Amino acid sequence: MEVDGNPYMIGEFDLAYEEEALRYPYALRTWLRYLDHKRTGTFQEQCFIYERALKELPGSYKLWKRYLDLRREKLNGLNPVVYKTQYAALNNAYERALVLLNKMPRIWLDYCSFLCQQPLITKTRHTFDRALRALPVTQHGRVWELYIQFAENTGGETAIRVLRRYIKLEPSRVEDYVESLLKLDQYDEAAVRLAKVVNDNSFQSIKGKSHYQLWQDLCELIVEHCSDIKSLQVEAIIRSGIKRFTDQVGMLYCRLAMYWIKMGQLEKARDIFEEGITTVMTVRDFTAIFDAYAEFEEEMITTKMEMAAEREASGEKDPEEDLDLDMRLLRFERLMDRRPFLVNDVLLRQNPNNVLEWEKRVALWGDNKEKVVETYTKAVQTINPKSADGKFHDLYVQFAKFYEEGGDMDSARAIFDKAVKVNYRNVNDLAELWCEYAEMETRHDAFDRALQIMARATHVPRLSNINPKMVNFHDESLSVQQRVFKSLKLWSFYVDLEESVGTVESTKAVYDKILDLRIANPQTIVNYATFLEENKYFEESYKVYERGIEVFGWPIAFELWNIYLHRFIQRYGGSKLERARDLFEQALDKCPPKYAKPIYLMYGKLEEEYGLARHAMRIYDRATRAVSNEDRLEMFNFYIAKATASFGIIAAREIYERAIEALPDKDVRPMCLKYIELERKLGEIDRARAIYGYASQFFDPKTLPEFWQKWHDFEVQHGNEDTFKEMLRIKRSVQAQYATVV
Repeated sequence: MEVDGNPYMIGEFDLAYEEEALRYPYALRTWLRYLDHKRTGTFQEQCFIYERALKELPGSYKLWKRYLDLRREKLNGLNPVVYKTQYAALNNAYERALVLLNKMPRIWLDYCSFLCQQPLITKTRHTFDRALRALPVTQHGRVWELYIQFAENTGGETAIRVLRRYIKLEPSRVEDYVESLLKLDQYDEAAVRLAKVVNDNSFQSIKGKSHYQLWQDLCELIVEHCSDIKSLQVEAIIRSGIKRFTDQVGMLYCRLAMYWIKMGQLEKARDIFEEGITTVMTVRDFTAIFDAYAEFEEEMITTKMEMAAEREASGEKDPEEDLDLDMRLLRFERLMDRRPFLVNDVLLRQNPNNVLEWEKRVALWGDNKEKVVETYTKAVQTINPKSADGKFHDLYVQFAKFYEEGGDMDSARAIFDKAVKVNYRNVNDLAELWCEYAEMETRHDAFDRALQIMARATHVPRLSNINPKMVNFHDESLSVQQRVFKSLKLWSFYVDLEESVGTVESTKAVYDKILDLRIANPQTIVNYATFLEENKYFEESYKVYERGIEVFGWPIAFELWNIYLHRFIQRYGGSKLERARDLFEQALDKCPPKYAKPIYLMYGKLEEEYGLARHAMRIYDRATRAVSNEDRLEMFNFYIAKATASFGIIAAREIYERAIEALPDKDVRPMCLKYIELERKLGEIDRARAIYGYASQFFDPKTLPEFWQKWHDFEVQHGNEDTFKEMLRIKRSVQAQYATVV
């Protein structure tokens, strides 16, 4: 026998397997046992047995797989060109196997993989196509994985056509297709495919890219390779992105301008830059476009200057190019000068109601009066008073001051007259505007006109079905002009102006109007009373205090009473003692304990200086009952000091005893110690011992041992054995009492 031209001899140990093969030629196990027996044999021997087996069992997948793997392993690492015959033989074997096993994906995959190692591009491509036709669709994915690798390694038109077919089966892999097109420099088709992806809102990137990132890739592609893009309208695509991605407008404008620069249309690019810096809504976008614009102009100027230097060196002259260079320099300088205005434009487009930005724009014009007036006029026409971001009325004030500083008072007054008719968001804004209007007149010594302005400002409007006194200052349903007469700020300025340049009667009339409208605060009451006192209307000032006390009540009445009583005593002293007493009694009537102490002290001082000492003691005694618990100890100490000074130390005993009864435990302790000290000084040892005994119930021996030490020292000095034992007995009793309580 011969195998591949080589004789094959059946050995002694092969006879048993040969006999079994002759007896059972269609049994797969027979041939597998024979092959296992020959696994240590030569390659030719194994191939001979495989060929005999496959002749008997041509549809056996296991035999074909093992046979083909054996032959592939033999060719592994060998050059397919040098060993062309062996490779062709194996290709023929695969073709024979596929005659009956064309539904086996593993055979196809091995065959295709083997072909990919050989320089047979057309044959390999046809084989892949046959595999796809032969196998069911569910197995195509395995074939395509290898097919794509083959196409990418092959490149050229083959790769494009293969990938184009593949994305029909797997549309989600279009990104791989685009990348392959870019590697093959097929930029136009790549841009078309990417544009379709971007327009498909349901597309999900297998590489995790967002819709915006895909759009970025498209823009970068069509701009970088603009000369190769023939199937798309680049400007239309980028402009649609400008409308769509509002947070990336600056970058997209720069890309659009770069597209026209690369296309050689520089004036068109400049128009795009100008459009961008005059339409964007954020400073970030503006900065990106402006920087790119400036860089573009600088590069153009640099190029033109280099060309001019070359012409000068060669002695050539070109007036048109020199003029163009001068124009570009002027244009660039003007661009730099415009930057602050352009930034301001961006911020005003972003928020046209931003008062601060309008003020900055006015400052940018400097001494250009026409532009300043134009800016102020545009600002007051543009800003919505109810939505103003900042103090809108300040714009009117600054506008009027501009005319005032220019000496045009009529125009300044016209601005104010127009401003006070605007329905501002806040009543205080209108009040401040009226005050500024009047201040302007006072700066030019037109005091009568200033008073007339304030009279206009505080005029009570006629409101249908509403009593002006009942108008709520914070009622948003009414315009600010209908509520401004309730502004205390406005009235305060008016009354200050009257005090400065008006008459006493006119000032009193303004104060009375404030009180009638019920908008006065305690400071207004004090100011009114002080004004009357300064002008010798003392009794009327006292009536103002009393009116304020009646209106505000406690606790504000406490401050008013303090000022009222102090000034009354300061003026009359003891000449109107009875009236002063009546005022103090009125002040103390319904006075909360929290505020009683200062009034009682002032009352007692009055009696000490202008009345009788016993009356003062009676007042201090009342005070110890009327003041709050926090002030009671201090009041008792003050009472004791005054009684001792006026009537001697003996008079303090009764006060001490009442204090011990009235005060809480924490205040009784220091009071008892002071009482004991008093009795010791008087030599009343028994009375002091009795007070020690009474006070002992308030002192826990564990927490307050100082008291018991003092009592111990007292008994050692003044007592005897019986009194000392009594002290110890009381101490044990108190100690037991506190232990029980705990």
